[in-house]
This record gives sequence, C-alpha cells and structure tokens, in this order.
Amino acid sequence: MEKNIGTLYIVATPIGNLEDITLRAIRILKEVDLIAAEDTRHTLKLLNHLEISKPLISYHRHNEEERKENLIDKLKEGKNIAIVSDAGTPGICDPGEVIIKECIEEGINIVPIPGACAMINALIASGISTKEFTFIGFLPLNKKTRKQKLEEIKNSDKTIILYEAPHKLNTTLKELSSILTNDRQVVLAREITKIHEEYIRGNIEEILNKDNLKGEMVLIIEGNKNMEKENDLNKLSLEEHYKYYENLNFKKKEIIKKIAKDRNVSKNEIYKKFLN
Repeated sequence: MEKNIGTLYIVATPIGNLEDITLRAIRILKEVDLIAAEDTRHTLKLLNHLEISKPLISYHRHNEEERKENLIDKLKEGKNIAIVSDAGTPGICDPGEVIIKECIEEGINIVPIPGACAMINALIASGISTKEFTFIGFLPLNKKTRKQKLEEIKNSDKTIILYEAPHKLNTTLKELSSILTNDRQVVLAREITKIHEEYIRGNIEEILNKDNLKGEMVLIIEGNKNMEKENDLNKLSLEEHYKYYENLNFKKKEIIKKIAKDRNVSKNEIYKKFLN
C-alpha cells in the first residue's frame, strides 16, 4: 500500500504583536509533526506563548540547500511540516522559496496559512497609492545591480516598497535622495504592530533629516508622476534642462551630473558649456 505524502504548510507568524496570529495558524502549528524555523530560539518563544510543544529544526538562508533534502524526505515519509520565519510570511525576503520550489517539483502539497506581512501593512497605512506597486525588498549589495535597481526606482510610475535594516538606513536614504525629486512622497514605516510603531511622512530630504531611527523599517515611495516629462527633457535647450532641475532644488554640481546622464555625455562637456 502506497504511503501518504505529507503537506508543507507555509505559516505566517506575528511581525511584532503576538496577538497577530490566526486561529488556523495556531491549529496547524499544533497539528504538524515538525516545525522548520528560521531561528529555533525565536520560534520557541512564540510556541511557549501559545503553549505549543513541537520538534523544531533550523531552516535559514545559510542551510536551505542542505536542509531541504532532509525535509523533503520527511514529507515523503508522510510527515506534515510547517515552515515559519522569525516574523511575517516565509518566502518574502525570508527562507522558504527554495523548499517550496522543491516541493512543487516533487509533487508535494503546499498550503499557505495567511497572516502578517510587513510590506502590505506598511503600504495600506502609508496613504500612498495601492493601485499598482513594486516590491523590491532589500536593495542588492552588489554595486552594479544596486545602481540598476535605484534607476528602476527613479523611473517607476508605480509605488515602490523597500525593506531596510536600521544600520543601513542612512546610507540607503542618501542614495535615494540623489535620485528622488522632492515632489515624490515617501513614508518610513517602522516597528509595525509594536509599541513604538510610527509612520514618518514627507519627501526624501525630510525623512533623511530624522535622527535616531531604530527598529524594523519599511520604505514606501510614491511613483514618479513626471516620467513623461522627464522622457522629454532632451528636447529642451541646455538652459531649460538646467532650469528644470534647479526648480527641483538640486545644486549646480548635481544638475550638471543629471543633465550629462540624461543626454549620455560626459559631465565635463556639460560643465564647459555652462562655463562658457
């Protein structure tokens, strides 16, 4: 007789407030045979709070490849497994994607258990358009791909959602300030669902001037409403092109750099023309 294959449950857990877990998630965590956790110590605190006792196995970014085989074997043996991250929904900038793909290839059933997700909660509370949005997650560390992603943000007419770690926030805000015009609204959502939950609204310069920002961060950036106009910049005279950026409060050095980039010429060429 063929043995039944287990199910992999993708279980969303609270992003701060421990009350933000569904009744279904609690039931599934009680019923599964094993819980694969990003950090077993962190998950154990949640399980203790819920008075749940289950075997735990670590499953994080650095051991996903080696652990997935072990978990797949257990699922094939008929074990039901729940995968959880430290906070929020697994697979969204957290471990989960690798084993989900493997389960699909192996014909193993996958069941999502919905719940908290930081990016969605930040978006709906931001006041910025929710009609169309692009979730980027954390910006790439590689300089080339990071630059490409920043250019994508600059030119996107859709709402942009970013995650950022507190110790890297200032660097990221400075990079964004070099590409975002002051007419684009930005919301920094921090510590969502926690005691110090806060939404800081303004343009990128106003956000950048805030001090001592701590905790988990989500940045919501308004889409570029001036895309059509910016695409026509090269039809302007150099003086008109300069005036366009000057009206957006950019300094001379920044303006020359932007004009050179728009027109795909060297900065020295543009500088000499204005010098003359």
